[in-house]
Amino acid sequence: MDRWQAMKVFVKVGEAGSFAAAGRQLNMSPPAVTRIVSALEETIGARLLTRTTRAVKLTDAGSRYLADCQRLLLELGKAETAAAATFGKPTGLLSITAPSIFGSLFILPLMTEFLDLHPDVTGRTLFADRIVSLVDEEVDVAIRIGNLPDSGFAAIKVGEVRRVICGSPGYFEKHGRPIIPADLTGHRIIATTSAWASLEWRFGTIEKSSVRIAPRLFCSTNDSAILAAIGGWGLTRVLSYQIAAQMDAGALQTVLAEHEEEVLPIHVVHPDGRQASAKVRSFVDFAVERLRADRHIN
Repeated sequence: MDRWQAMKVFVKVGEAGSFAAAGRQLNMSPPAVTRIVSALEETIGARLLTRTTRAVKLTDAGSRYLADCQRLLLELGKAETAAAATFGKPTGLLSITAPSIFGSLFILPLMTEFLDLHPDVTGRTLFADRIVSLVDEEVDVAIRIGNLPDSGFAAIKVGEVRRVICGSPGYFEKHGRPIIPADLTGHRIIATTSAWASLEWRFGTIEKSSVRIAPRLFCSTNDSAILAAIGGWGLTRVLSYQIAAQMDAGALQTVLAEHEEEVLPIHVVHPDGRQASAKVRSFVDFAVERLRADRHIN
């Protein structure tokens, strides 16, 4: 028995004082109404109504139960209305995570524009070069770079990036350009000490190879490694989007493009799938459209 439906039927009978009148309001036959109320009484273990040939009256237990049902159904209606409003209109706290530089360059402008469009939304960003748990850290949407594990989350591809080796025009003029990966052993290398950093740089998509580098300079962040490369001190390896502006300005140039590894996909990920709230659905649609239109990642 559907307890909520049975309570609704009982309330109609109690308010109308008639099985027939309640049936007309509910578009049900009087026998069907009678069966539902009888089943409810049997489940509860108490008689709620006194039946006579002329009328239906509430028992003392029925009067108390009617008041309780009316209150519960009212609260249920309020909860459903609130949930529908949340699903229909962007509202509440929206939490987004992304890699540090990608977040600053691409997601922060999207977030501020989105907040201007939706004044009932409050934004929170978590930009970090680590895998942030969407569930444990209560994050609504994540930007993931690289191949995704099978998580069951909804994921939409919005672009792709490459691992590139770059240096300044001044450096190349002074030290020359590496022609093959092995030439890197004769150049000054700037490396990072991030969680994903490696002293073995891999190359190629079909004919794969690797070079063990011996950095002369270690930097704790990609930002500082890029600055050192712009200054002409040496070569560093980063993701293509991280130096897009410097490439456009001519401050950096890439080398060994024909030896690059496979591209890395960029996905917008969220855990709620089709049941996502309005704030998540709206932001995902907004971000996907903007990111797919950005030439630096497509």
